Amino acid sequence: MSEFDVFLADCPARTTLDLVADTWSVVVVFGLGDGPQRYTELRERIGGISKKMLTQTLRKLERGDLVARRTLATAPPGVEYRLTELGESLLGPVSVLARWAEEHADELGGDDA
Repeated sequence: MSEFDVFLADCPARTTLDLVADTWSVVVVFGLGDGPQRYTELRERIGGISKKMLTQTLRKLERGDLVARRTLATAPPGVEYRLTELGESLLGPVSVLARWAEEHADELGGDDA
């Protein structure tokens, strides 16, 4: 049994889940799983995400040390994002969850017809 109690507001496991357990965080981690990408490339790759949401998600993942940001010496200046070592360690668990979701999509009520 775990020493953490996710039912407590200050539980470290719960804080971590708050960081990584939302749709956009998972999708961004997947998006960076193939290697570093510029902001625009990442936004084009992720369908349906607004500029504001992508920026908020990247900042949140940076604060959690899952994503690193690097300013590129280009004209105009560009920014590139990549997973940190910690972020790369999240790819395995997220992949398992995504595979489970794909396998059970029909059972999860995605189609109410």
